[in-house]
Amino acid sequence: MNLLRLTAKRSKVRATARRLTLRATQQPVPWARSLTAALLAAVLVGGPVPQALAQEPAQNPPATAAAPTPAYGSAPTNPPIPVSLGTSKYNYSKAPRPFPNLIDPYKPILIPEPTLTNSPRVDQLVHDGKLELTLQDAVELSLENSMDIVVQRYNTWFGDTDILAAESGAFPQGVTGAEVRFSNASIPSLNFDPTVTAGLSYDHRSTPVNNPFISGVGTTATASGLITHTATYNTQFSQGFSTGTTLSVLWDNTRSSSSSAINFFNPDVQSLLTVSFSQQLLNGFGRFANRRNIIIAKNNKKLADLTVAQQAITTVTNTITAYWELAFARDNVNVQQQAVTVAEKLYNDNQKQLQIGTMAPLDVTRAESELATDRQNLIVAQTVKLQDEQVLKNAISKDPLAANLLNVEIIPTDHPTPPEAIEASSFEDAIKEAFTKRPDLLEQEINVTNAGVDSRATALALRPTATLTAQYTSQGLAGNSPITTSTVAGTPIVGTNGQPVTVLDATGTPVEVFEPTTTSTGTMHQGLGTTQSQIFHNKFPDYLVALNVQLPIRNRAAQATNQRAILTQRQIEAQMQQLKNAALLDVRNTYIALEQDRARVQAASKARELQKQTFDAEQKKYQLGASTVYNVILTQRDLITAQGTELRALADLVEAKANYERAVGRTLEVNRVTVADAQHGEVERDTLIPGTLHGQVVGTEKLFTIGQR
Repeated sequence: MNLLRLTAKRSKVRATARRLTLRATQQPVPWARSLTAALLAAVLVGGPVPQALAQEPAQNPPATAAAPTPAYGSAPTNPPIPVSLGTSKYNYSKAPRPFPNLIDPYKPILIPEPTLTNSPRVDQLVHDGKLELTLQDAVELSLENSMDIVVQRYNTWFGDTDILAAESGAFPQGVTGAEVRFSNASIPSLNFDPTVTAGLSYDHRSTPVNNPFISGVGTTATASGLITHTATYNTQFSQGFSTGTTLSVLWDNTRSSSSSAINFFNPDVQSLLTVSFSQQLLNGFGRFANRRNIIIAKNNKKLADLTVAQQAITTVTNTITAYWELAFARDNVNVQQQAVTVAEKLYNDNQKQLQIGTMAPLDVTRAESELATDRQNLIVAQTVKLQDEQVLKNAISKDPLAANLLNVEIIPTDHPTPPEAIEASSFEDAIKEAFTKRPDLLEQEINVTNAGVDSRATALALRPTATLTAQYTSQGLAGNSPITTSTVAGTPIVGTNGQPVTVLDATGTPVEVFEPTTTSTGTMHQGLGTTQSQIFHNKFPDYLVALNVQLPIRNRAAQATNQRAILTQRQIEAQMQQLKNAALLDVRNTYIALEQDRARVQAASKARELQKQTFDAEQKKYQLGASTVYNVILTQRDLITAQGTELRALADLVEAKANYERAVGRTLEVNRVTVADAQHGEVERDTLIPGTLHGQVVGTEKLFTIGQR
């Protein structure tokens, strides 16, 4: 759109020049020279000459002139402090600690709502309904108010949550721009977060039994009930480790009582301590296999930082372009206004000559047509100015419709001047710089790395599963038991038919079964303490070692996963070369455009200088009576056109500079913008959000004063 608009403007300028050339042969009559000279003097001396058009230095500058604004592209004497994108304002890669508040890990954290209002610095820069902006102000306002950056900043926080999930053993969900979000390798999953499982149960039941030894002596055919009460207290701890190891500890305690008289202890306490250890020997063995998703998540966090940096580069470049387009549009309005003023003077002069009969009506018509065209060009220039102002207003604000910004006029205070040479010494050096700095290429390098991680992990997943298990169990049993002094045979046990129960002895002779009668003098009390002593003294040990091997026949699922991972890696590597080729073309085009626009500025400046000399010479000729007012006006019009061409060339040059900086990846460093360290994953310790310092809102002057210390 900008290119089409620029082409249309240039076409109008050329058409105007051609029309003025056709009239260069017309001469006003000598006797009207005095009248038109006065009018011409008013145009040349009192006309609206814009500041940007005053290319020649003043002959007598005031003694107390204010210090000039530094030109864009020149190194500031006292650069302001860097502007942070605020990606490290929050860090979601760490979960709440369980100490000293044990319930913190089980509560959601507070995540603030996005700020959708303009930053306070917008108000600080508005005075009398006008927003006077330097280029640096515009860049900083766009960085802190760009909704694109506000949205993209969440991507890096998504990367934090992926690290948190992966370090627990869960699968990350990925971030925007990540080709590999997690590894698809079929490796036994592990839970890296320690887990404690506690169980508590109480069981009271009455069970009918059909056994005289359990139910006791019965004389009728009525079922007897066995009353039991059981209380169980279980605690288990388990954790997985990145070596492929799983550790589990179980502590089980059960207290039970029964109406049966055959138990040694009633009630009784049983305790069990089991320590289990399992190790993957093939698939799932080693730190790399089990930390693969952590590696990918940390790489994707760096990639998310780079996507924010890429968005910041786009935002800054667009803001710089919008700033210079508005600066040009405002100056172009002045140029077109001056052209209208000149055309009006010419039309009025021709009308007067027509009234006295010294000029043909056709010449007046031509002058009127020229005036109408210039007025049309002025309307177009004013419209473009309003449009460019709205574009810049959108770039530097979250809410362009805010009451404090809606009707504010933006006035760029910087004027385009030829910047110092910033091109690399050779095109090859520029390409090397782009390959090491461009965020899109760095993002793809991370994608290539993650694809390699997934390929390697899926290759390990091709192995069979072999699990070595070792288990140690120690048990204890205690309870209340009577202290026995003597036991004698008592009454015979009878069945449900009322007859004594008999059993066969060693000789095959039936013998009656008698219910023993025990004489006790008390009860021995033992409980949990006794069972724990038995456990830790290893009184009832149990040792187990097992090896479990799972061998999938043909292994097609793992083969398909591995082949797909390798194909993805090769595709991403091809895309990397594709991006490099696109970057090469981008750098080449911007490199050429920058050199071309620098040459255009030199040529336009020379043309403007020569046109100024022509205009001065034509004035002198007019004063000597060797020229006409018409020729003076034409040369002045040509000077205006040359000045407009130079302004366009200057605007194109500084925009080409911004595009070249974008192409080679310098934009953030040139505009002093910082992001969290994407290379090492470190965050700024003292984050500076634009418009604030140590959490306090400050004015622009204070901000720049601190930066100069």
